[in-house]
Amino acid sequence: MAWLLVWPIAVPVLTAALCLMVWRSAAAQRWVSITGVLVLLGGALALFDAVLTRGVVSSQMGAWPAPYGITLVADTLSAALVLITALIGLGVAVYAQSELDAASERTGFHPMFHALLTGVGGAFLTGDIFNLYVWFEVMVIASFGLAALGGGRRRVDGAMKYVVLNLVATATLLAAIALLYGLTGTLNMADLSRVVADHPDPGKITVVATLFLAAFAMKAALFPLAFWLPASYHTPSAPAATIFAGLLTKVGVYGVIRTFTLIFTVGEAFTSTVLMVLAIVTMLTGVLGAIAQREVRRVLAFNLISGIGVILAGVALNTQAGLTGALVYTVHHIVVMAALFMAAGVIERVRATGDLHRIGGLYAERPALAVLFFIAAMALGGMPPLSGFWPKVLLIRAGLDAEAHILVAAVLVTGLLTLYAMARVWLLAFWRPQPADAPGVPSGDRAPAMGRSAVPLAVVTAATLVIGVAAQPVVRIADSSAAELMSPTDYVVTVLGHPK
Repeated sequence: MAWLLVWPIAVPVLTAALCLMVWRSAAAQRWVSITGVLVLLGGALALFDAVLTRGVVSSQMGAWPAPYGITLVADTLSAALVLITALIGLGVAVYAQSELDAASERTGFHPMFHALLTGVGGAFLTGDIFNLYVWFEVMVIASFGLAALGGGRRRVDGAMKYVVLNLVATATLLAAIALLYGLTGTLNMADLSRVVADHPDPGKITVVATLFLAAFAMKAALFPLAFWLPASYHTPSAPAATIFAGLLTKVGVYGVIRTFTLIFTVGEAFTSTVLMVLAIVTMLTGVLGAIAQREVRRVLAFNLISGIGVILAGVALNTQAGLTGALVYTVHHIVVMAALFMAAGVIERVRATGDLHRIGGLYAERPALAVLFFIAAMALGGMPPLSGFWPKVLLIRAGLDAEAHILVAAVLVTGLLTLYAMARVWLLAFWRPQPADAPGVPSGDRAPAMGRSAVPLAVVTAATLVIGVAAQPVVRIADSSAAELMSPTDYVVTVLGHPK
């Protein structure tokens, strides 16, 4: 069973190495990249099936017993996120075949892309709080490289804004880990759940938990530390921005969910209140920021921030129903943001700009692109029967059951404003005529076709419809995962061999 846990880490590492070995051939790198993601997907499916069949799976690297060795562990949440990572990775690898600019490909997109997948997979599977920090560092290094690839002042500026805040976040996380180790003498997360629960000074534990929350809030782009995301996600190549939007902030969300359901259950009333306030403000500031933007990717970036607030609102409820809604929304948000950023990349290539004041008429010229963008935009707004509808229903119901009426109102208002923001983008970019004085913009028959990017865009967009129409399996798996998170005995027993 150990190979299943190592697979999502080892395969991207080997794929990155093979891409470096065929550095001189862009075509060879593309095929190695797609093959590597397909192999990764096969292992992710096997791991997901093993967890659903047998329960929590754990392995100790080097045969060192827990809590002393390096632990890899997968429960339903980890396995599902690894599987989604592989699926989105495959979509981006195919999308990059036609949407990746030559400068980014020539300077190392494919090795960096697989290095990023390595960090994401490692973060989801590690059972050690220090190695969570290590995998965050891997992601920061790889994502900084992806953000700056191709050069140019605009990309380097965006990459610097991204990396500075994320380095502050990782430094904060490292300090929090050091303080936690000083208080408990252990780094294994299953062991921490036992030691922290019995710690004689819960006040100190709450302070350390708040420091962890601050670090993960920076990673997840929670208010007031979200300014780096819209300042940096509009500058990288379209494939890089798509993988960023789909996965990177979700690793910060995963950090919050994992640590505050497994480790920091002491003082949870305080941390839940803080998280709820931050989530509500993040929802509203994100969607209001989206309405104020005039560039397609900036609109999406602010909506990405708003969606993170919705997810963490469900976590803040600290109930199984709230977690179920948050997890279903996470799946929806990964898929729909990937689809929208893919579509934004096609828009920018077709019109040579993402400025909403300079584009228009795309419905007449690119009806397929218009339909796909409209479906993804409506899914983001929560329109039935698309993927965003059911998680919002679940979150509203959980909020009403918990009597969190302000949170419910914030979710409803955010949904309405999201619909407005996305309808505005569609009307300006697709429905209204193209501005006559738009300089340097191709039009008519001279406009570039969608090419091979149409396939991953169509498949990812169709997934939003499938998840909405056939939501029951997703909800069932999310509810099972939420039950595991609320009562992590199986996790602890599998890793340590004895109950909490």
